[in-house]
Formats: sequence, C-alpha cells, structure tokens
Amino acid sequence: MNTIISNKESVLEVKKSKFICILIKQKDTDQIKDIINEYKKKYPKATHYCYAYVINNMKKSSDDGEPGGSAGIPILEVLNKNNLNNTLCIVIRYFGGIKLGMGGLIRAYTDSVSNALQENVTEEIEYATITFNTDYYSQKNIDNLLKEYETKKEYLDDVKYIVEIPTKDLNKINLEYSIINKYTN
Repeated sequence: MNTIISNKESVLEVKKSKFICILIKQKDTDQIKDIINEYKKKYPKATHYCYAYVINNMKKSSDDGEPGGSAGIPILEVLNKNNLNNTLCIVIRYFGGIKLGMGGLIRAYTDSVSNALQENVTEEIEYATITFNTDYYSQKNIDNLLKEYETKKEYLDDVKYIVEIPTKDLNKINLEYSIINKYTN
C-alpha cells in the first residue's frame, strides 16, 4: 500500500469553477466528520464538499449534492489507482456559473485529485519495535546487522537493543540474527 508524503492543498480551475483538493494523512475514521466540518468553516461559501477516503482498507465517498457518481466515486477511484491507504481527500468546489455536465464533473474531480497527488505518493511502511539482549562480544556483529535501522541501546550486564524495523524486513533480520547468534555464542 501507499500513502501520501504530506498533507497538501492544491487548486484547479475548470470553466470558472474552482476545485480545491485537500489531501490528509488519516488513520481514524471517527474524525472524518470533524475534519470536513473544519473545511466547511474555512471555505464557507463553497457549493460542494465532496470527499473520499481509504483508511485501514475501509472506503467511503460522498458526492455532497453533485450528481450521483460525479465526484465522490471519481475521487475514490484516483485513491484506489494510486493504491493509497490512510488517506482522506476532500475536494471543495466553488461553482463558477458554467455547468460542466456529468463527464466534465468527473474529469474535473479526477484531475483535481491527480494533480494534488503528483510527487506526493510514497510506499506506506509499517514498523515493528523489537527488543532483545545480547552479550558485549556480539555487539559489533549486531550493530553491523542493524546499521540501517533506528536503534537504541542500553548497557547493563549485557546490551539491550530497541530497534524500529519495517515489518517487511523482520524475517530477514530474524534469520541473520539467528546465524550471528549461532556462530558467536
């Protein structure tokens, strides 16, 4: 899965209508209504506050008064196409006086999200914290094994390691640690 690199706002104008796309990293569906209400206060004269989200693989979209399927679903499709998770996208529309039609609305909402996502998508990495102890003799080998990870050490009777490791690397690290342990003990 992917996620956005950072929260972002971008603006797209189509036939005098203004589309403000807001991308937000979000891991909790309970806060969605409050976030949307904040943007309704920030942009009180907008005509539509359409949105979609994918959070922990739960998906939802809303057209907020636009013709059915012309806003929320296209927003959600762009999020899905980019394999995004834990992302909320709100597109706020100021009507410019020219009707866009169903196809025009779908294109405008899709383009608005696509533009905001440019250079703002990265692989979502889940981390696990592992803690283990080793003797002082093995420390050099363990340090070498863990050199690319964020590591904290506590020096007591032995060396206690606390390491943040991407979950995708856990099997590799466990195997290498087992091999090191086998030949150093």
